[in-house]
Amino acid sequence: MVTSKTVRLDPTDNVVTATAALAADTIVEDVACAAPIPSGHKVATRPIARGEAIRKYGQLIGYASCDIAAGDHVHTQNCAFAATDQTYEFGTDLRHVTPDGGDTFLGYKREDGSVGTRNYIAVVTSVNCSATAARRIADAFGPEDLAAYPNVDGVVAFVHGTGCGMADSGDGFEALQRVMWGYAKHPNHGAVLMVGLGCEMNQIDWLLEAYGLRQGPTFQTMNIQNVAGLRRTIEAGVEKVRAMLPIANKAQRTPCPASALKVALQCGGSDAWSGITANPALGQACDLLVAQGGTGVLAETPEIYGAEHLLTRRAASPEVGARLVGLIQWWEDYTARNRGSMDNNPSPGNKKGGLTTILEKSLGAAAKGGTTPLTGVYKYAEPVRAAGFTFMDSPGYDPASVTGQIAGGCNLVCFTTGRGSAFGSKPAPTIKVATNQTLFDRMTEDMDVNAGDILTGASSVEAKGREIYNLFLRVASGEMTKSEAQGLGDYEFVPWQIGAVM
Repeated sequence: MVTSKTVRLDPTDNVVTATAALAADTIVEDVACAAPIPSGHKVATRPIARGEAIRKYGQLIGYASCDIAAGDHVHTQNCAFAATDQTYEFGTDLRHVTPDGGDTFLGYKREDGSVGTRNYIAVVTSVNCSATAARRIADAFGPEDLAAYPNVDGVVAFVHGTGCGMADSGDGFEALQRVMWGYAKHPNHGAVLMVGLGCEMNQIDWLLEAYGLRQGPTFQTMNIQNVAGLRRTIEAGVEKVRAMLPIANKAQRTPCPASALKVALQCGGSDAWSGITANPALGQACDLLVAQGGTGVLAETPEIYGAEHLLTRRAASPEVGARLVGLIQWWEDYTARNRGSMDNNPSPGNKKGGLTTILEKSLGAAAKGGTTPLTGVYKYAEPVRAAGFTFMDSPGYDPASVTGQIAGGCNLVCFTTGRGSAFGSKPAPTIKVATNQTLFDRMTEDMDVNAGDILTGASSVEAKGREIYNLFLRVASGEMTKSEAQGLGDYEFVPWQIGAVM
């Protein structure tokens, strides 16, 4: 329930959220605020005894670390995190969507049956040692060089800081190989050049053998050591890309079904409004996409912690639900081994925006996944095969998470933010959704959609979800996003490093 001063999300909640800064003694649901309450922060609407559960969204977000009086500001000073001990149910909340096919966009149909929303030439590195070569190859092709190839969106270098000093097997190595394969085969790439050093642990030849990749006019590889040095590698790489340009330029946009879209569902710089405006609206857009046969891919496993039980209830099968629970257990062990806590997230900015614990943040973050059944759960950067609403394991760090989603086949990214984000990605363009009016007005050059008007009643979650979904189709057809217009995406390729650096 939205009033002029607060939002109550569930009748069982013992806190409400302030829609604007409230002065001390402001009356909220017949209770006087005991102190000033910042916008987006929580107010207790009844006494909460020490050790009692604090509830928002009708769910646990923490425990009172001291007695809390009605009207008190509820935040880090009196709300404590405790690890969850969930009882998981599988498939008890299945809301099947009514199929609604027929929507189309103008995309690039590839020979393997996949569909791209952009048409880049990628220069992908196997190791940090070849990063300079890759960047200089890509930098050789500026706007004047590409003017003769209007169907090519650009030449992009995907470089990273790993690939050697790592084990040649195990989670870390396998994740990096999946990322490389995913970018090599991504439908938003019209051609790919892979550049290595030659002696690294992450051998290009191993990747080719493991994934059955074959070299040809639009897929080439090279190693600096074999070519005989950096300068010659750059020169040879430039010539290889120059030969790829006219081939990639032959690609034409043609009508494609909305079912061909895979959208990465992301959030970053979240605030208290994320789970009230932008994330539910993105969830509505995801439902609309799923109705068309498309795919939404939620990620950031640490940021569903405390809400995963809601997702297991939506699991299409017990096996899918069990895979999600397995990821949660892995992360609990991973943080414990590294002497951390799942509550290390939220960040200081999240807390300033009103989010107190990871449980509260996760309940809002999970809303990005809409309401339809969970059809698949995937490893980091694993190809997403199932249509519908899916989940991919990843850290909460946005660049690493999106890198995995794109490697998994996402050809669009939708990113909600409340504190403000300057994120963008290539080859899949990023649509950014502001959770509040103040942010949208302050960062208008960065935000594509304003979900803040949901709070004022000028829009609704349903209407905003339709607006976001329609933007999916336009951006997939070539409309430029705000992040693309500012050239973002060249430095946001960050494969997740798992395991020891040796």
